[in-house]
Amino acid sequence: MSRSLRRHRHRLVATALSLAAVLSSAATAQALTAPHEQTAHTASAGRTAPPARAAQIRIHAVYDLPDNRAYPEGIAEDPRTRDLYVGSYRTGAVYRITPGRRAARVFLPAGTDGRNTANGLKVDRAGRLWVIDSTAGVAVYDIRARRLLARFDVSGGARSFVNDLALAPDGTAYLTDSARAVVYRVTPQQLAAAAALGRRGTLTPRFDLAGVLAPHAPDAYTLNGIVADPSGRYLLAPDMTGGDLYRLDLASGGIRRVPLSGGDMRMADGLELRHGTLWVAHNKSNALSRWRLSGDGTGARQERRITDPSLQIPTTLVRQGGRLLVVRSQFDKGGPMGPGTPQTPFTIAAVDGI
Repeated sequence: MSRSLRRHRHRLVATALSLAAVLSSAATAQALTAPHEQTAHTASAGRTAPPARAAQIRIHAVYDLPDNRAYPEGIAEDPRTRDLYVGSYRTGAVYRITPGRRAARVFLPAGTDGRNTANGLKVDRAGRLWVIDSTAGVAVYDIRARRLLARFDVSGGARSFVNDLALAPDGTAYLTDSARAVVYRVTPQQLAAAAALGRRGTLTPRFDLAGVLAPHAPDAYTLNGIVADPSGRYLLAPDMTGGDLYRLDLASGGIRRVPLSGGDMRMADGLELRHGTLWVAHNKSNALSRWRLSGDGTGARQERRITDPSLQIPTTLVRQGGRLLVVRSQFDKGGPMGPGTPQTPFTIAAVDGI
């Protein structure tokens, strides 16, 4: 090889090495300056998702709650106004969030009508707000007048923990009891009768799952969140301890376990169902999962799951405007799940990309 050819080859190698160093430096700089707002770990159909897909998830606070003792648990959207209602597990207060405002305002003060907690919430088509008191039952309010219309109490001396509710298309409310493993029912006729006769009624079981659930400790909580099929055929309710999902047939009263693929329902709390997609908040796991249901609700396949400590013990969620709004309870920071000091203000987070 000639001397000139050797010099030309050396120049080419040097140029290539210099270019590689520049590209490496650029990649390092990009990694160091990339936004850190999203830290979620994702999984798809039970497998770890590639990093490019993980970057699509974004978790950020969008609403602030006014009370530093709020420890929120439930959330509901008014389908007429798009107002949101959030309940305090610690005080029983209910906060309202109106479109265009970041800060929530007190709608029902702490201890209203003797309620100690505000768990599951729902707003029906008639403009009534249903508020669960886990220690007693459920109260129903006229939103416009902020007036108590009726309340339904748990009967009997057995341990009880009324947790969440769903509204069927015919206006019937179904409520889970996590301690008794039953689902109560309040029909529109029962609501009208209670409102006319002293505003008091008694919760009556419609589904009893005590003999159906997987074996568990006597003091374990089981049923938690609940959703109603928009067609009015069935309800879905998870066993947060056993990890199973159950389909409750509204016509026949039949109960069947839903086969799950790609994941389970352990620590499942609040649910949201839209167009055959089921979203689940897993509280102690700091996770959210998304499932595809079969047409008749007899099977479910996990499509995606994210886990992130910034979810701060998510108790429930609602889908609004193409994103999930997630209640960050912080129950593990001085709440019912552990000691400590919560980060204030308590917030509702938006989760985009799931």
